[in-house]
Amino acid sequence: MKKVITLLFLVSFGFTQAQQAFKGKGDVKVNVGANIQDGGSGIQGSVDFGLGENFSFGFVANYLLGVDNFNGFYNSSAYNDYKPDFGDRFDAKARISANLSSVIGVDQLDVYPGLSLGLHNFGGHVGGRYFFTDGFGVFTELGFPIAKYGSNNGVFDHLNNQFTFSLGASFNL
Repeated sequence: MKKVITLLFLVSFGFTQAQQAFKGKGDVKVNVGANIQDGGSGIQGSVDFGLGENFSFGFVANYLLGVDNFNGFYNSSAYNDYKPDFGDRFDAKARISANLSSVIGVDQLDVYPGLSLGLHNFGGHVGGRYFFTDGFGVFTELGFPIAKYGSNNGVFDHLNNQFTFSLGASFNL
């Protein structure tokens, strides 16, 4: 019972002491967290710079730490314990986002849909940040490809060309 009361207190304190999630021009947000997707999991880091009341640009990078080796046949070739190289595990993107906290009327929650242009595809993302204090919050983000580059006929080309889910900590700089 003590644990439940403590948890309820912390959650209610976090919501009552919440801070503004996106302030507009000059605002800098940094996200660090886990990236979860089919065939691998890893880390994600991003930074967003506010350009206006509801607009930001930024950069995001992913690196897959846990990827299964491939055994079998692919495009008429046999592979035995084939490992992905750095290029298969890493992706970097430039992105733009529409920050909608002032539009939806909830200052503590920044919902941000946007577009990204990366090393492996042109895609989109939808995310949300909630700040408990002026400098610390949490984020979650969904990413998806819209147009993939090249023929995508490599064994590990699917790793950076699929739906992704990320969550972690967000910092206000």
